[in-house]
Amino acid sequence: MEGDILKGICYTEKFTALGSTCNQYVFDVGLRSTKGSIAEAVQSGFNVKVRSVNIIRRDGKMRRNRMKRGAYGTTPRRKIAIVTLQAGDKIEMI
Repeated sequence: MEGDILKGICYTEKFTALGSTCNQYVFDVGLRSTKGSIAEAVQSGFNVKVRSVNIIRRDGKMRRNRMKRGAYGTTPRRKIAIVTLQAGDKIEMI
């Protein structure tokens, strides 16, 4: 993976179905990465051609700490990228 840009591939049932039907793959990415840098990292890392990149940003949720009375915290913020590949290209999942 390319440093802070790509953190890993998301392995869920819904995201795996996107890969087989729509030729789209979902990656966890760094919070400061852009669509252009994500496309370059996927092209160089997996040797494929990227057609488009869509980004989803999620803020952390408020969670209560069970061990400390009245203490609250947040889950980490997250950014994921849905990468659409050219027809015929494929990323081998582990």
